[in-house]
Amino acid sequence: MNLRLRNVPFSPPDMSEAEIAEVADALRSGWITTGPKTKEFEHLIALCIGTEKVVCLNSATAAMEMALRLIGVGPEDEVIVPAYTYTASASVTQHVGCKLVLVDSQPDCIEMDYDKLADAITEKTKVICPVDLGGVMCDYDRIFQIVEEKKALFRPTNEIQKRIGRVIVAADDAHAFGAKWHGKMAGDIADFSSFSFHAVKNLTTAEGGALTWSLPFGKEPVSYDAWSPVPHIEGETWNEFFYRLSQLFSLHGQNKDALAKTKLGSWEYDVIGPWYKCNMTDIMAGIGLAQLRRYAEMLVRRRHIIETYDAALADLPVAVLNHYGPDFSGSGHLYITRLLGRSDTERREVIVKMAERGIACNVHYKPLPMMTAYKALGFDIKDFPNAFHLYENEVTLPLHTRLSDEDVVYVISNYVDIITR
Repeated sequence: MNLRLRNVPFSPPDMSEAEIAEVADALRSGWITTGPKTKEFEHLIALCIGTEKVVCLNSATAAMEMALRLIGVGPEDEVIVPAYTYTASASVTQHVGCKLVLVDSQPDCIEMDYDKLADAITEKTKVICPVDLGGVMCDYDRIFQIVEEKKALFRPTNEIQKRIGRVIVAADDAHAFGAKWHGKMAGDIADFSSFSFHAVKNLTTAEGGALTWSLPFGKEPVSYDAWSPVPHIEGETWNEFFYRLSQLFSLHGQNKDALAKTKLGSWEYDVIGPWYKCNMTDIMAGIGLAQLRRYAEMLVRRRHIIETYDAALADLPVAVLNHYGPDFSGSGHLYITRLLGRSDTERREVIVKMAERGIACNVHYKPLPMMTAYKALGFDIKDFPNAFHLYENEVTLPLHTRLSDEDVVYVISNYVDIITR
């Protein structure tokens, strides 16, 4: 045990002079709302993940809601979400007024139970929201197999849904920017994917998020046979349409952003629909641009910390999230451990003892059916025993790029000492 007390925070942002310089440049330029830095950030993210378009917004929650609105999800529809996740994955269903359907986890696995997922699909199901928790991708082969098998149940209600022709997969990739699965990047696997750039995320813009999509007909011309919230533009592709509609949804339905309105004589604009306000600013994007330039080395550092933790805990009664394998690589966002055979009470004692030694730990996650808001919707944790079992002895250790090698050794030595007493 390391007796010399250190202060090890859970997940502080990793800022450098590069981020400060980008923000100062934005402030000096006069562009502090959505402008050239935001557009550059969108372009570079798209290059990183391999999609044609990315829309940067003010949060992953806004991105997930945006996906549901682009798809045209409404009050008669159902959206399936895992019970073992953060509220943002599910709260957006209430924003658009549809029915939330929760699915239990697999036994001793943070992924949702895919058999239960298949059973939950009905004629009203429009979207499945897999959660790539901790930055580790779900089994998308299995998920897409399920939606294909259930294709006959799908009842499209607009042209976008008709073109996709099955239940739509809209991933919560809040933790997963930079993760890979079967040779593809997170953001280029699900039909729609939402990233978070919140302060605690691997890559941060302080607050912020992004939405992208990967659809086989993305480069084909749009048809509006059944549904059109905006006027038609001749020759526009589906990718261009989704981007344009996202811009409208994120800026009050206004058909010109501030950048377009700066052109001499271009003051006039129209409001296409009474929509929302969730755009990213150039101050935020400036932080993101600097973070993006540093991101590859940050992922390497996270992997080194994870492998050090893994080696130290390998022979103890502790289960850990597997971040790396022959055909996948996580983003290394969370170091999730489970104290096998321990109770909720014992887990809480461990976290308190770690805190007494200056080490901040966390829990990911308290299942949604245990939360007041979701109890009010009629959910009961008794119906989600696997999710509860994952939660009751889970401890998340600090994992971030401001940890020194000495910090890592300190965390390990104290954790091992506390859990083996």
